[in-house]
Amino acid sequence: MRVALIGVVIAGIAGLFLYAGGWFTPHALSPAVLINTFEQGGGLHPGFRRNHAKGVCISGYFESNGRGVALSKAAVFLPGRVPIIGRFALAGGQPYAADAPHTVRSMAILFKLPDGEEWRTGMNNIPVFPVNNAQGFYDLLQASAPDQATGKPDPVKMNAFLTRHPESAKAMQLIHSQPVSSGFADSAYNSLNAFHFINGQGAVAPVRWSMVPAQPFEPFDMAAARQSDTNQLFDALIAGIHGRPLQWHLVITVGEPADPTVDATIPWPANRQQVDVGTLTIDRVESEDTSPARDINFDPLMLPDGMASSDDPLLSARSAAYAQSFTRRESEPKTPSAVSTAETGK
Repeated sequence: MRVALIGVVIAGIAGLFLYAGGWFTPHALSPAVLINTFEQGGGLHPGFRRNHAKGVCISGYFESNGRGVALSKAAVFLPGRVPIIGRFALAGGQPYAADAPHTVRSMAILFKLPDGEEWRTGMNNIPVFPVNNAQGFYDLLQASAPDQATGKPDPVKMNAFLTRHPESAKAMQLIHSQPVSSGFADSAYNSLNAFHFINGQGAVAPVRWSMVPAQPFEPFDMAAARQSDTNQLFDALIAGIHGRPLQWHLVITVGEPADPTVDATIPWPANRQQVDVGTLTIDRVESEDTSPARDINFDPLMLPDGMASSDDPLLSARSAAYAQSFTRRESEPKTPSAVSTAETGK
C-alpha cells in the first residue's frame, strides 16, 4: 500500500520544485544537484523543462470582483480585468509520455498587472505537498528511483523513507484518497504553500489559494481510458477551449494563528474562511512552439506589492531550482512540443 501510493504522486512531487541559484542547505544540497537528479530519473530532453515537460500554453484574463481588497492591496484584486498567460502541464520530465489520469496536473499563471507588476503562481491538483522541505524531497526522489532489475521503486527503500518521514506517509494517504477528475478542465488547482497577504491598512493574513473550476466535476472513466492515446487529456482540453472559454474561481483561504504556514504537508481545517475574489477565464490555447509562456519561469516568489512569502522553506527551494532548470533549457536547442493544438482539427 505504501509503495503503491508513490506511483500516484511521485511525478507531481517533482512538479513543485523546479528555480535561482544558491544552496538549499550550505554545502549539502544545491539546485544543481536537485536538477541533476531530475535528469537522471526522467532522462535528458534538451529545451524542455526538467519537470512538467509536457504542456500546452493558454491565455485569457482574470476579472476581480473587488472582494480581495480587504485581504491584500495587490492591484490584481482591484475591481476590473487583467490579462493572463499560462500553461497546463503534466508532472514528470518526459515530454512525450502518454497521458495518464493519475499523473499530477498543473496550472501555472502569470497575471500581468498595471505598472509592470506581475504575479506568477504554479498550482497543482493535489490537496497537500508530500514533503515539507527540500532535503525530504531529494530523499524521496532517491527512494523512488527505479531499481535496475525490476524497473520499479525498491519497496525496502521506499518503506524506509516513509518510516523516516511520517508526515509524507500521511500526506500521500490524503492525496491518494482524492477522486480523479475527467481532465484538466474540471480539476481544482491549489497553491499548496502558504503565503501572506497585506492589505491597505497593513494587516497581515496567512493565506493559501485555489483555482476552483466552474466546469462541473466528472470522475475519470477508468474503463474507457485509452492507453494508446498519447495525448488524451491534452486533446480534451484543447477541444474544450476551442468550443468555449473555460473558467475557474480564485478562492483565497484565510488561515488562523494556529494554522501552520511552514509545512505544506498539513492541510488547514475545512472551516477556514474562504473568499471568492474573481474569475479566471481561459479563451485561447496555443502550442509551446509559438507561445511566450514557453519561456516563463513560474517562480512562486514573483509576487506583487501586497503579497509576501511565508516561512515555508519549500518556497525558496522551488525558486532556486526553477532558475537552475531555466538556465539549462534556455541554452539548449528547442525541440517541437509534444502537444499541438492542431491535433483536434482546429
